[in-house]
Amino acid sequence: MPQRLTRPVGEPPQEQVLPGSAGQPGRRPKRKWRLKLLLVLIMPLVLVQVVAFMFSMGVTPPRTAYMLEAGEPNVYQFVSIDHMSRRLLAATIAHEDEQLGTRSGAFDVGDFQARAQAYFQGKPDPSGSTIPQQLVKNIFLWDDQSALRKGIEAVLATQFSYTLSHQRTLELYLNYAQFGPHLYGVCAASWYYFGAPPWSLTDYQSAQLMGVLPLPDLVRRDPNGGIYLGSGVHPAVWNLVNGAANVWVPKQLVGLGGWQAAVATVGINDTAADHADRRGDGDACSTMPQSIHDRIQAEAR
Repeated sequence: MPQRLTRPVGEPPQEQVLPGSAGQPGRRPKRKWRLKLLLVLIMPLVLVQVVAFMFSMGVTPPRTAYMLEAGEPNVYQFVSIDHMSRRLLAATIAHEDEQLGTRSGAFDVGDFQARAQAYFQGKPDPSGSTIPQQLVKNIFLWDDQSALRKGIEAVLATQFSYTLSHQRTLELYLNYAQFGPHLYGVCAASWYYFGAPPWSLTDYQSAQLMGVLPLPDLVRRDPNGGIYLGSGVHPAVWNLVNGAANVWVPKQLVGLGGWQAAVATVGINDTAADHADRRGDGDACSTMPQSIHDRIQAEAR
């Protein structure tokens, strides 16, 4: 007859360790893994928020991801929005993002959904990127049309739009936008094409520059100054530059109520002339950058 095992009187029962519990060697509680996963997801967003705050406080890196991808030599010089022609600012709003100053967030959700649907169906983009989306793409991302890049762009643009003012967003966009092969920012573009500072740009010159933005690598400077639109110019460049200057920008500005009303949507009610006493400052772009002078001389040889 088998013996029956008994516990001595007064001795408490031993605790049993269940499989998968915290007490089992080599296993970690699920809660710790969830916390780590949460940190992995949150930390990039916190980092982006810190970077956005730095940009809002005046940080302006001399190079962006797009510039680095293009490779040197790149021509770029920062210019304050105070020293940009208000006609240029109005043309940019009209051509690139009419709702920049009136929209809450980086983009309209309905427009974004329509763009995503068109992308996955292989159809043309029905609206295009907003200025906040283009800005974060230029600063951080790469030249690609994948769903991944567009998704990252949407997240970054949303964070930037709630951190930067409309004026700062417009200022950074015009400083980092590409206006020609290895040519970035309106300071460089204004002197390169028109031999003039950005605070003096006219309606027509400003609108022409907007036509450069879609295909900047195909645009060339006319040897006599201006954007080359003569014999041999790429047909798309001819259509974009002439279309922006003669049709699209003037038409959009009429719809916005004129250039004064357009810039007022981002809180600007002064003119570049109101800041003329500070044109000797380093961020005024009042003289031709040496890199532009050297480039024009090299192209003339």
